[in-house]
Amino acid sequence: MVDKDVVVDFLNSKSGSKTKFYFNDFTALFPNKGPREVKKILTALVNEEVLEFWSSGSTTMYGLKGAGKQSHAEGES
Repeated sequence: MVDKDVVVDFLNSKSGSKTKFYFNDFTALFPNKGPREVKKILTALVNEEVLEFWSSGSTTMYGLKGAGKQSHAEGES
């Protein structure tokens, strides 16, 4: 399975309970990769518009693009 698919499958499996996840949630999916490698996977998915960033100002979270209440509440598409 490709690394990007692992991330998307993880997010889809959690879609009923949570829509945004911390960076450390994704590092746990790849115990044999360092944080920099995981960041590259997430950044590629954001660039491909599969994932999106969400920031509270003090922390950044990741989620599937368009999933959750936050994107609609802020008028984003």
